[in-house]
Amino acid sequence: MPKILLIEDDISFCKLLEKFLTKNNYTVTTSFSAAEARSAVKKESFDLVLTDLRLPDDDGIGLMTEIKATFPDVPVILMTGYSDVNTAVKAIKNGASDYISKPFNPDEVLIVITNALKSSSVATTIEKKIPKPKSNSDEEYVKGISKASVKLAEYIKLVSPTDMSVLIIGESGTGKEIIAKSIHKQSLRKDNNFIAVDCGAIPKELAASEFFGHLKGSFTGAISDKIGYFEAANGGTVFLDEIGNLSYENQIQLLRALQERKIKPVGSNKEIKVDIRILTATNEDLREAVKNGDFREDLYHRINEFSIHSPALSEREEDLMVFAEFFLQKANDQLNKDVLGFSTEVVAIFQKYPWPGNLRELQNCVKRATLLTQTDFIESNVLPVEFFQKTASTNGDFSLSVNEKEAILNALDRTNNNKSEAAKLLKITRKTLYNKLKLYDLN
Repeated sequence: MPKILLIEDDISFCKLLEKFLTKNNYTVTTSFSAAEARSAVKKESFDLVLTDLRLPDDDGIGLMTEIKATFPDVPVILMTGYSDVNTAVKAIKNGASDYISKPFNPDEVLIVITNALKSSSVATTIEKKIPKPKSNSDEEYVKGISKASVKLAEYIKLVSPTDMSVLIIGESGTGKEIIAKSIHKQSLRKDNNFIAVDCGAIPKELAASEFFGHLKGSFTGAISDKIGYFEAANGGTVFLDEIGNLSYENQIQLLRALQERKIKPVGSNKEIKVDIRILTATNEDLREAVKNGDFREDLYHRINEFSIHSPALSEREEDLMVFAEFFLQKANDQLNKDVLGFSTEVVAIFQKYPWPGNLRELQNCVKRATLLTQTDFIESNVLPVEFFQKTASTNGDFSLSVNEKEAILNALDRTNNNKSEAAKLLKITRKTLYNKLKLYDLN
């Protein structure tokens, strides 16, 4: 199948066009900025480039000129608004194969692409300047386009090849384990085990056994020898999530193992050398825990050779729909669905919602909505009613909100038009609900 590089900073539109082209037997790689596109053409071969004229970090003509200078035989098509048609025409004189005016008919896109590919003087794909590297990125890790995400990606790339211990700090649900996996995948240890441990789920009495293993009969319930996480990860990476939950005694045991790079299984007198990299994560301020005497200062410095901030979704608003589209694709694959995208109303609702549960909440929301959606696009009627409550009530009591009417309609739909139950869902009185039904002419 012909391979197309699609460059468009309108994420929702980009994803819709990607799905349309994929359904019409094209292999599509998307970039949301000129910088991403430049990186893509260095790593991958393309038969055609389809780019928006206006990009956040450059213009399509400048990008086209760069691409054509290196790959003169690859056709480039510009997508442009009506007001930029004259500019697009000039671009054709400078090497563009064609342009498409927005909004455009999908069939028009196919015709323009087909003609551009046919008229290309060379049928072969872009000659690679460098060999394509083996992908090191974890399938769950998505690079955002916000400043916070760009900085995060830079830090991951910087620290991954080293053997430094990394402390990942961030709120619950921000993807700290995914960051840890990405570091491992880009490290020299990538071909060995990555073992994630939830420190909060291990009873302090069993922590030594879980970390270092035990011999049969070493304590009640030890019915066989067991290899611990550290030995199992030898040569690879151990990720200790929520390390602040470890008891003080367990912290001492962990510190000794990290200092000596040796472990002793419970019930054994034999020390075992281990070669592991330690990555840790926390959603609390460990420096404050050190001050309070709840966390050992020497251990804190041992695990914190390099720290990475895992940004909350509220810190990376530009990434919201990037992740939403990614989670939609995952949900489609998992649920055997083919939902194309989100309605403009849902996009607006998503952008106003605070997302206290961060990426985890967004993923759950999108997966649930995908399951409930019976049309091409996710609409507001499949979003939880709590969604509208939080959005509509940000100014206190139910004041006139742009989403209030939708919240009422959603509640009535969820309760099969039972007004008493709908009022309970909305946390208002039945009388208030009737008044609002009258106000919005919903009777």
